Amino acid sequence: MDKEFALGSSTQSADQQPLVLVVDDNEDNLLLLAFVVEQLDCRIVTALDGKTALDLAQDYHPSLILLDMMLPDMDGIEVLSHLKQNPITKTIPVIAVTAMAREQDRDRILLAGCNEYVSKPYAVDELEMLLRSYLD
Repeated sequence: MDKEFALGSSTQSADQQPLVLVVDDNEDNLLLLAFVVEQLDCRIVTALDGKTALDLAQDYHPSLILLDMMLPDMDGIEVLSHLKQNPITKTIPVIAVTAMAREQDRDRILLAGCNEYVSKPYAVDELEMLLRSYLD
């Protein structure tokens, strides 16, 4: 279910490229986010559910996590809680990518510990600038 692949055409070695964990149960959203990450010359690993996301974050320690808030096995807040309680993953920046667009949803997600919040549908240019600010 999980995938890891290097994107971009840089001459950097793979271990020098930032790794981004993208978590979303919708394959189309994963493709869109992978496209944005590709523009930043990063490696990417993907997960379709929270359990896989937690395992991958622990094993790979990505530079950044893009986390959907509505997953099939646990919600994004629960995933975030586990990430923040784990000494290995607690410092990884997490950007919520979600269809939950109400102001109270945004506030709840940020209070739970997400560094940033982006609502769907994404403005690709804005998302790319946000990711760049965390990866540069």
